[in-house]
Amino acid sequence: MEKNKESKILIVDDDNIVRDFLRKFLSSKGFTQLESASTGQEALKIIEEKKQNIKLVLLDIRLPDINGVDLLRRIKEINKDIGVIMITAFADEEKAKEAMRLGAFDYIMKPFDLAYLQLSVLTKIATAI
Repeated sequence: MEKNKESKILIVDDDNIVRDFLRKFLSSKGFTQLESASTGQEALKIIEEKKQNIKLVLLDIRLPDINGVDLLRRIKEINKDIGVIMITAFADEEKAKEAMRLGAFDYIMKPFDLAYLQLSVLTKIATAI
């Protein structure tokens, strides 16, 4: 499992507090290859530059410039093998269904259940290698 923790994870959320929290949480679990972006455009730039290295994206559904579901669609067009876990503070069953249909691995509500978040990240990373 240690090799899996070397996988690059991209955290995409417009809230600095959430990005910092996720970075610290994942770091505390042994993940060392962490990138972050505050907008969809910034995320796309990182993914296009490092598409073979990014294994997982934690993606907020509401971003200031691109809807998270639309960004999910674009990520899958760039590299269908990148895992995406959608994160949101807003319960929206239709968006959740659409995200899953488009290939999201999971859909997690804020505030985070940290045990579940860790399990979801570890499961997706393990299946990506």
